[in-house]
Amino acid sequence: MSKYTRNKLRLKLHEIIYEADTPEGKLFDVVLLITILASILLVMLESVNSIDKNFHDFLNISEWIITILFTIEYIARIITVRKPLNYIFSFYGIVDLLSTIPKYISLIFGGVHALAALRALRLLRVFRILKLARYLGASNNLINALKASKAKISVFLFAVVIVAIILGTIMYLVEGEENGFSNIPKSVYWCIVTLTTVGFGDIAPQTPLGQFIASLVMILGYGIIAVPTGIVSAEYTNQNKPIKEKEPTNNSENKATQVQLNSQCCVNCLAVKHQDGAQYCHKCGCKLHHD
Repeated sequence: MSKYTRNKLRLKLHEIIYEADTPEGKLFDVVLLITILASILLVMLESVNSIDKNFHDFLNISEWIITILFTIEYIARIITVRKPLNYIFSFYGIVDLLSTIPKYISLIFGGVHALAALRALRLLRVFRILKLARYLGASNNLINALKASKAKISVFLFAVVIVAIILGTIMYLVEGEENGFSNIPKSVYWCIVTLTTVGFGDIAPQTPLGQFIASLVMILGYGIIAVPTGIVSAEYTNQNKPIKEKEPTNNSENKATQVQLNSQCCVNCLAVKHQDGAQYCHKCGCKLHHD
């Protein structure tokens, strides 16, 4: 096989494995997701003693077959890129490795294969197939709103922590060790649980004054819940204002903010989020489409 043929085959394999713009790429991702779901189901069934007792051999063999398939896929992902370390140390590369090795480790340490449930993280690839542009656009607005709100929310959370420390200290003084408030950290824990309206019930005030303070903390908790929601909602509304209310922008700015519908992945640096119709990688300049 000539060098040209090998390179062409490698580029074709890269297109199938890393992208979902072609029928082959979509089919590969669909089969991959189904296999991941099957693997997770096998691990879950194996954790049920009655099922494992009756079908242990079947579950074990099936899991080994899937693990070998994932191993082949992992190796294929490495050899189809020009800079393998970019993939190996990327988020998906680490997830792929962690979802493959537990079965091998189980040969030495029993029970570790249950960590194969980490393969659920690989389901994140489903977004490359579905391409839910309208949801992606909405998620971008939500992310921008959260970023714009982080300063206000940080100040708010700092204030809540101070309130929890003060009220926890007061409850420690009011209730005392005999009622379960044995120290200030434990009292602060009670205050946080009560303030967030979770109410585990493992510690409860016994004195009338303590119960009165607890009632105030619970009422305060309902008010506190609404504050960050209002902050984010206000920022989200700003993100969704009609274009005419915002400052005019040029075409290049509009193009930069619109949602892209392709799944092009650079064969050289694995960069994604390219503009629709782009011919070269925006990060390293490598050609995206190969004839």
